[in-house]
Amino acid sequence: MQLIARAVIALVLLLSCGNDRAAAQQKTPAPAAAPVQPSLPVTLEQALYLIRSTLLTLNDANRTGNYTVLRDLAAPDFRARNTAADLGLNFLDLRRRNFDLYGAALLAPQFTDAPTLDQRGMLRLAGYIPTQPQQIKFDLTFQVVAGQWRLFGIVIATPEVAFAQPQAQAAAPAKPAASAQKKSP
Repeated sequence: MQLIARAVIALVLLLSCGNDRAAAQQKTPAPAAAPVQPSLPVTLEQALYLIRSTLLTLNDANRTGNYTVLRDLAAPDFRARNTAADLGLNFLDLRRRNFDLYGAALLAPQFTDAPTLDQRGMLRLAGYIPTQPQQIKFDLTFQVVAGQWRLFGIVIATPEVAFAQPQAQAAAPAKPAASAQKKSP
């Protein structure tokens, strides 16, 4: 029930953000004001959304070979540093291995560091998605653009998961029963 309530709240927030955006576009530009800076703490839901949407957008880019949407959704500084072709080269290994990042939609990301804002107001989210046999490690940086977090930097790694060895049992395993053989006369 809580999940449905959160989904409804998220939908309402998304719809209201869209209305605010449309209203802002209709107004004439105001004189330059101080940049809008979201403050920490970023809610867990916001952090999860940023991680999941970024990884799933990257997954779609890898599946199609088209990195323009990932690039176009990013911050202007990211776009200035990366062409769609550059991104294709940067994520070539994931694409060649057909590594699917769908685990980002199914499993809860685990943070290795608490979400933080640096001196420039950039939000850093670092951690992993506990997929197996390989984890999805991420280190994402976001910049505020027009009051929204936009991708500024992305590092993805897919290390093998170290499996815990099962503890040895105290008793030796039972031997299988010997089958009776019929001797021929």
